[in-house]
Amino acid sequence: MDSSQGAVPPRPQVATPSRPSFARAWRLVAAAAALVSAVVHVVLYVDGYDTIAVVGPLFLLNAVAGVVLAVLLAVWRHWLPLVGGIGFGGLTLLAFVLSTTVGFYGINETFAGTTQLLAAASEVVVVVASTAALLREYVR
Repeated sequence: MDSSQGAVPPRPQVATPSRPSFARAWRLVAAAAALVSAVVHVVLYVDGYDTIAVVGPLFLLNAVAGVVLAVLLAVWRHWLPLVGGIGFGGLTLLAFVLSTTVGFYGINETFAGTTQLLAAASEVVVVVASTAALLREYVR
């Protein structure tokens, strides 16, 4: 008897509702952190940064970019929002570090205060979470 005649075909896998994958969870963490950064930049913009020539519009642009990025990270499963998260968080953090050390467009900030620390922490989280999701999804 041929062994192929009595073979049972493999059972098809049934899709079951599952918990979000680790990569999905990292994406959502990155999205939430980008949103926190955006909110902090809006608050600072309204609290007086709107009167600063270059930095004011950059704060507003950062806030809009943070909201758009948060939405993209949450809904578009593609590598581009993840790279955007790394760039957004990294560049925003770099601008903050420049403003606390050598100055940034004439602004010399201090690395203290609730809004400053919250923004810096959220930007670090965006970078770490986006990197983790990118590695989890695309590096095998």
